[in-house]
Amino acid sequence: MQNIFNAKSENKSVLLKKNILNYFVINGNATIQELAKVVALSVPTVTKAVGELLNMGYVNEYGKQETSEGRHPVLYGLNPDSGYFVGVEIKDGMVNMGLANFRGDLIDIDEEHPCRIDNTMESMEELCDVVKGFIERSGVNKEKLINVLFCIGGRVNSDSGYSHTTYNFTEEPLTTVLSNILNYPVAIENDSRAVAYAEYMNGTVHGEKNVLVINASMGLGLGIIIDGKLYNGRSGFAGEIGHMHLFNNEILCHCGKKGCLETEASGRAIMRIVKERIAAGESSFLTQDGKTDFTINDVVDAVVNEDPLCLDVIEHIGFVLGETVANLINVFNPELVVVGGMLARTGDFLLQALTGSMRKYSLNLVSKDTRVALAKFNDRGCIIGACLLARKKVLE
Repeated sequence: MQNIFNAKSENKSVLLKKNILNYFVINGNATIQELAKVVALSVPTVTKAVGELLNMGYVNEYGKQETSEGRHPVLYGLNPDSGYFVGVEIKDGMVNMGLANFRGDLIDIDEEHPCRIDNTMESMEELCDVVKGFIERSGVNKEKLINVLFCIGGRVNSDSGYSHTTYNFTEEPLTTVLSNILNYPVAIENDSRAVAYAEYMNGTVHGEKNVLVINASMGLGLGIIIDGKLYNGRSGFAGEIGHMHLFNNEILCHCGKKGCLETEASGRAIMRIVKERIAAGESSFLTQDGKTDFTINDVVDAVVNEDPLCLDVIEHIGFVLGETVANLINVFNPELVVVGGMLARTGDFLLQALTGSMRKYSLNLVSKDTRVALAKFNDRGCIIGACLLARKKVLE
């Protein structure tokens, strides 16, 4: 099968084919006449391009469109098995990996795979070995694997291919180094933007074009969608709300500064507060049976099971986060705010506190048209978004 995504230069024919495939991705099946209107080209030109995509295997015929009169035009759409994309979410000491087909369906996943993550070449090579193993186990035709996208927390410039938080020890773009090791085209993206893109394409977003997506996990990030497009900022660093200075608490953030929002509203903050309160003598399900160590997942599960201490802490987190959401609404006036990430698994316990605080501190005239909702994908938002963004990168 001819691969139109590895061409060193793109002529008008290749760009037209990508535009057609991108239309199918966003809108579903279509007729030649509909495609011709969208790309503003003649029906014969589009017919030729679609015919070539059929021969290449990227497009299938899907019957005929029902019409009230005249001929029934043929519907064309993506062949889901014509290409595959891998998404990799890099976390502390582990990675999550997903494999999606061309339609964006997640067909394989490997979560919480142990992997040493530090700022060394040895760690990067171990990461690539883990990804290679996942691809091998998936059984996918490697010739149809089009792109691998790595999601990284912190400052990531997806256009230049540089990460300024993790794996920033080389002068070469990280995408180049990873691609040379894996022998596949590679892209990188910020994890919060991946979460936002997943919710926008296949999640909680239903037609809204101006959306803010809170990624509340161990850290705290923001994905921004303006007029239906991801907003990256000048250097690709937009959305670092976790590092806004809002508190005089003298608590050192992992970024090296004190008083960041993350120190009071994140997974790290929850872990610290719960441990402090248990050490001060408060009781919790977490310490039953003499248990002295627990993870953030244990805390989230305790919230879901209505542990009084953890419920109180998540409500505090929600209230603090709601103040920030109120400020964001006052600035952006979005149609929708989505709360995602690991902490979204606590559901209404987090959302109700956040919403109450948001209403208290936002301008009524600004916030009255803003809907606040939980994410659809929660923990898997980043990996799903990574797969979808891997596809988006090659179609742009």
